[in-house]
Amino acid sequence: MSGRRVLRPGDDDVNSYALLTALVVPRPIAWVATVDADGVGNLAPHSFFTVASVRPPVLAFTSIGVKDTLRNIRATGEFTVSLVDEESVDAANATSATFGPEVDEAERAGVVMAPGVVVNPGYVAEAPAALECRLHDTVEFAGSTVVFGEVVAFSIDEDVLDGGHPVFERLRPVARLGRDEWALPPEVIRRARPD
Repeated sequence: MSGRRVLRPGDDDVNSYALLTALVVPRPIAWVATVDADGVGNLAPHSFFTVASVRPPVLAFTSIGVKDTLRNIRATGEFTVSLVDEESVDAANATSATFGPEVDEAERAGVVMAPGVVVNPGYVAEAPAALECRLHDTVEFAGSTVVFGEVVAFSIDEDVLDGGHPVFERLRPVARLGRDEWALPPEVIRRARPD
């Protein structure tokens, strides 16, 4: 082994963002849709995304900086999260571009939205699954805000279900890695949990 480099956040030559996004991988993508107070849609991918609670069902994603997504959620208290699969990688990437708040990213990127059932924002119509959420809470850090959303509805394409269970091989979700790298769905292996 050639040795180990120790880097400390805060040092001038340490880019914590680049290191975190290259080391905490693969990261699922929350393709978050919101609507502002005037009814203008916003759609943006966020790769700091996870489950936070089961009872109640809560997910969490992080907004790095104050972007339209975060402003809209604070104003309306609602959002949806669509799953990004192999077929929608380019569209998800296109919606990551910086647009003004008056621009609807879904319209600009040609992404068809389906209406939300419980919340006002829609979700990506072609996504194999989407979660409709209401704002539960936020936690502020110096340059980031963690958004916690209570899931109030699951919308899942019947084709990806086995009974009532979503099957990974049918969902085919992609993930984010470092820099401009995306990960395609990996091979699935199974291990029974020990008693």
